[in-house]
Amino acid sequence: MSEQALMATVCQQLVANYSWLPPEQVADVVQVAYARFAECRVREFVPLLVERRARSELAEIGVPGG
Repeated sequence: MSEQALMATVCQQLVANYSWLPPEQVADVVQVAYARFAECRVREFVPLLVERRARSELAEIGVPGG
């Protein structure tokens, strides 16, 4: 599976997990996290690292009514 396909899957999963947030906002967080790893030469773990960073940032946004 290509890195782009993995990133699309990560984004879809996060949109589902953070359904109270606008999908565009989640996608923006994922894109910003992905950009942080643009210069990494070893790409194998980039999708996992992006997912972790995006989850952390989305968790800071909070939950509805929280």
